[in-house]
Amino acid sequence: MCKRDSGDVGWETAVIVDPSNANDVKCILSGQVTKPGINRHKVHIAGIKGKGVKPCLRASEDQKPKCREALKEKRSKKVEKLLNVARLKGDVIMSLSTHEEKEEEEEEISIIEGRTRKRHINVGTMDQFARPIKVDYASMSASKKMKQQNVKNVIFKKRLLEVHQYLARCVYEAGFPFNAIDNDSFKRFVEALGQYGPDYTPPSQYQLREPLLKGEVERTKEILKKQEEEWKNSGCSIMTNAWSDRKRKSIMNLCVNWKLGTTFVSLKEALDDAHTGQYIFNYVNKCIKDIGYENVVQIVTDNASNNMATANLLALEWSNIFWISCASHTINLMLEGISKLPSFKGVIDKAKSFTIFIYAHHKTLALMRKLTKKEIVRLGVTRFSTSFLTLQSDHLIGYVDSFYLLDDFANGYEGFRFPCIESCRLSGLD
Repeated sequence: MCKRDSGDVGWETAVIVDPSNANDVKCILSGQVTKPGINRHKVHIAGIKGKGVKPCLRASEDQKPKCREALKEKRSKKVEKLLNVARLKGDVIMSLSTHEEKEEEEEEISIIEGRTRKRHINVGTMDQFARPIKVDYASMSASKKMKQQNVKNVIFKKRLLEVHQYLARCVYEAGFPFNAIDNDSFKRFVEALGQYGPDYTPPSQYQLREPLLKGEVERTKEILKKQEEEWKNSGCSIMTNAWSDRKRKSIMNLCVNWKLGTTFVSLKEALDDAHTGQYIFNYVNKCIKDIGYENVVQIVTDNASNNMATANLLALEWSNIFWISCASHTINLMLEGISKLPSFKGVIDKAKSFTIFIYAHHKTLALMRKLTKKEIVRLGVTRFSTSFLTLQSDHLIGYVDSFYLLDDFANGYEGFRFPCIESCRLSGLD
């Protein structure tokens, strides 16, 4: 028996009976097995009646309210998700054409026991000219009701599967990221497509690049106007940054940060101009004037020399605006300085050699992953923090001690053939 590595309160009193089937959960207090999953086990611990699960007689008074709160929280999240779906569908309003009925059919969505219920579902084009058939389910026998439901379920499950297959094929072939399905804009598009009906023709590439894109820019500007009103009340910070690729093509951007988040404001290609203090100052100064100097609290940049010159020019032009350095860049410079100290530089260089050696050999890398179930290389928030995270990974990997250092392999002839055994010792033991 084993437990799942989860922060769910239900696993404090439950174990998995069969590792190959995580749905069978056994209570360690009463020994009762609940199916399917941990939620019914929490019902068992909480002692909630009417759910098809016997209450646990050995659960303590501290465990019961914890499980009740967990179930309540899960139910609240489910209801909130359904409300969000209903809200997204309500955001989509398709205009009616002249030949359509004047009275628009209203779709009732009620949330009862955590489920949505719709009054009518259109199946084909003829449905818009016909009224839904009212069936008196109350006068039907139980067997006839079940037959009606089964036929309906079979038809719509088949149709739903076909739609899902077309969508999945599009996602796979075009290389769309899977998390795009959870995007609210995609859900609104699906709702709008369903309201539009058949014979929908997607826009061309030109329409996406030109008129539709310009329309979205204008819509975004209208949204930003509401935020600009809030900037007057609470103030904001302007953040600037720049990037250069391997061909030295540079871009600069400006973002505005306020109490509800960060908003992208401007992007500028700096291909032919040097990033001098005066050049950056002119770019930031224009943004300050556009926003209104009385609404700007501070300017955030990194600690590069050109930005320091920009800070001096800003202090002369706008004495009431503060300038601060980026915390991430500051930490990056601190770690860069620490990594150059003699007591750290040698160990970091050897750890880098060890990491390169491991990842350059397929069998060695496969052995490391098999024995540790971990990776050495970890990307850091800043560039130089990656070196220290790699050192930490080397130290935490247990196989360095047990396999390479304490085994005969490390002290024998085969061990001396590997140039990074000394690095293993330093990063694993020191």
